[in-house]
Amino acid sequence: MNTDTLIELLQKGYRVTLGAASTAVEAVQDPQRTADEFSTVGTDLQMLADKLEVRGALTEKEARDFVEGVVSQMPEPFRSVSSSFSDPGPKTVTTVATPVVDTQLQAESRIVNR
Repeated sequence: MNTDTLIELLQKGYRVTLGAASTAVEAVQDPQRTADEFSTVGTDLQMLADKLEVRGALTEKEARDFVEGVVSQMPEPFRSVSSSFSDPGPKTVTTVATPVVDTQLQAESRIVNR
C-alpha cells in the first residue's frame, strides 16, 4: 500500500470522526436543524462520509485558528516556551533506582522467570 494513500485514508478518517463529533454536539444543541440537514443523505453512506469529512475539515480549521489566536495573544516569554514544545528533539531518559527498589525488582524478576 502506498504511504500517501495510507496517510490520506487516516486524515479522512480523522476528519470524518471530527465531523461526527461536531454533528453530535450540534444535534444536542439543535436537534431539528441537524435532522433537516442530514435527512437528504438518507442511506447513502458515501455521501454521509463526505459531508462529515467536510464538516470535520472546517472544525479542524476553526480549532487551528482558535489556538493560533490564543498563542498570538500570549506574552512573549510564554510564546517562546510554547513553541519550544512543538519540536522537543531527541531526549535521553535515564532511570535511577535506589538499592532497595533495585533489589525488589531483581527479586520479582526471578519469581516471574521461574
